[in-house]
Amino acid sequence: MIVGLVGEVLKKEPTYLHIEVGGVVYEVFISLNASAAIDKKQIRLHTTHIIREDSESLYGFVDINEKKMFDRLIKLNGVGPKVAIAICSTFKPQEFVQIVQQKNVAMLKKVPGIGPKSAQRILVELGEFDISESNVTSSAFQEASMALQSLGFKKEQIQKALQECTATDTASLVKEALKKIQKL
Repeated sequence: MIVGLVGEVLKKEPTYLHIEVGGVVYEVFISLNASAAIDKKQIRLHTTHIIREDSESLYGFVDINEKKMFDRLIKLNGVGPKVAIAICSTFKPQEFVQIVQQKNVAMLKKVPGIGPKSAQRILVELGEFDISESNVTSSAFQEASMALQSLGFKKEQIQKALQECTATDTASLVKEALKKIQKL
């Protein structure tokens, strides 16, 4: 799995670029926002490597939040990489978060390839989508958070408790968070 590339841009088009890394040239699909942000020959890209039965594709992002947005979108039912990159091209990550939070179907319909039904489905499936840096990012914290949610605790309580925890594995985090939630 290729998760990042650092190299020299050999060819740049609005929706893709060729980047040379260690003598190998990769074709990387990018959003229009990423294309506008690339102005140097030497670049560092965060990538998502998609392997299909008949093809392999690399999608590159200058902004880590745009990558998070793309990765979340391609997990949705009926949203493939082309639609996800179209959404990334149409909206910056923070704009997209606002659209999702406001459930703004009209704005999402502006993306090529998304109609009213698709827009509504995407907004429903994303729910409380957020890409802010303050989100808990480690898998142990995410697993602990999901475990506590399944026990019926509210997200606010869980996040507050987990922020105070010092454990690093899921089981210990859940135990420690339960003790802290009882004190809240």
